[in-house]
Amino acid sequence: MAIWDDLLSEQDRQVFEAYMGNATRDLGKRPAIVVVDVNYAFVGLKPEPILESIKTFRTSCGDVGWAVIPRLQALIALGRELGIPIVYSTTVTDQMRGAGWANRSRDNSGNEVLSHNELEKRTLGNTIVKEIEPQPRDIVLEKRAPSAFYGTSLLSYLNELDIDTLLVTGTTTSGCVRATAVDGASNRFYVGIIEDCTFDRVEISHKVSLLDMNAKYGTVISLGEAMEYLRAEANPALNT
Repeated sequence: MAIWDDLLSEQDRQVFEAYMGNATRDLGKRPAIVVVDVNYAFVGLKPEPILESIKTFRTSCGDVGWAVIPRLQALIALGRELGIPIVYSTTVTDQMRGAGWANRSRDNSGNEVLSHNELEKRTLGNTIVKEIEPQPRDIVLEKRAPSAFYGTSLLSYLNELDIDTLLVTGTTTSGCVRATAVDGASNRFYVGIIEDCTFDRVEISHKVSLLDMNAKYGTVISLGEAMEYLRAEANPALNT
């Protein structure tokens, strides 16, 4: 049973069955693991209910995000063992108050420089959580838009390493994970979205986004399936 099945009416099921047909959803032989925005601003400083966590970082997913961290640790550890490239994205730390794609202002209200305390908080928020912190061989991208592709060197890195498959993880499923998966598919990569290594603030957003990505842009798989694929099928892009 798929995670989104409880959202579908009988008509929805029939539509998706007709739409998907007997389509095969393959992954390639040269994968990279992409960890999207698993930083303190999106997870929170510690495991706690989201309604508490958002008091510090309003973008936090709280304990839902922290529950995913051990799974990411297992996936990343296997990837490093097998010589699979690990790519992290996080938001660039900008000193301007109105920086970021969420700011829609066309006046000068966002042009103020952050105070020292505000800048420290933003810097901490954009820091990838320690439990899965990057290692020297990993790729770390700072971005100013939802997709890890937009305005970064990600595509160049992937092409240089001859990558054909992206295993996408992180947060939020409905936001930056989805944007990255769509751009990955648009650039003709095989895309696997690891269901239990992604998370969102709102459960229905998580489920519907996985449903849509599975139908249109890639293949939603479990952590167990991803690890089995890496062990059995993947060719390392890095020397182990």
